[in-house]
Amino acid sequence: MDIKKIFFISQKNNGAEEEIHGIFDATLLLKGAGAFAELIGGMLLYFISSENISRMANFFLGGELVEDPHDLLANYLLHVAQTFGGGSKLFAALYLVGHGIVNGLVVLGLWKEKIWAYPISFAVIGAFVVYQIYSLMFGYSLWLVVLTVLDLIVLLLAWHEYKILKKRKRFMTSH
Repeated sequence: MDIKKIFFISQKNNGAEEEIHGIFDATLLLKGAGAFAELIGGMLLYFISSENISRMANFFLGGELVEDPHDLLANYLLHVAQTFGGGSKLFAALYLVGHGIVNGLVVLGLWKEKIWAYPISFAVIGAFVVYQIYSLMFGYSLWLVVLTVLDLIVLLLAWHEYKILKKRKRFMTSH
């Protein structure tokens, strides 16, 4: 019999624990997919020239701006694409690649239920959350808000899973 099942059978709220674990697994999948997207996006951002980024923005936003020349979002995105380059482009690319690699490794450790991965994930994800909140103080970004909320959910669920794994480990060493 699987040790996970033995441990959960001994818990009074077996169904609730399994639901929480399922939510944890789902958030890890989201976080892992996000890490992969950040890694790919960062590499693309690094290798695609600023001029090509501006051309792509013109291509995708041009029709919208012809239809509504005062569209705030389209104008904002076009402005960002046209002025995006140099150090800010390099920083964004490196940040995305670094964030993607670190989050990917954290997700892998948590997915494999490695006890050492939990404290590391608390420190790493916690540091990212602090930086993301700091960044939000200087400018709003819906994507950054969503990322921060997901990171906070992962932290809470990881803490819950960590406590369960520690209990399971103590149970196994005592029997």
